[in-house]
Amino acid sequence: MKTKRKYFYLDDFEHRLLVGCLMTARNEYIYEDKPIEDVNELILKILDAPTKKLRVIVKEDA
Repeated sequence: MKTKRKYFYLDDFEHRLLVGCLMTARNEYIYEDKPIEDVNELILKILDAPTKKLRVIVKEDA
């Protein structure tokens, strides 16, 4: 069975915010002595994700 993938398009601010939130969650897990392997994997996926330039076309109603 094929795994479904989801794609997210984030600007620089959203990317930094997401990584910051994940790092905060990771630090809280460390403080509470919970496992952090899953959070680490997600952080690495976000950091290593390829970038893609998108073309945005705005159509104005006349």
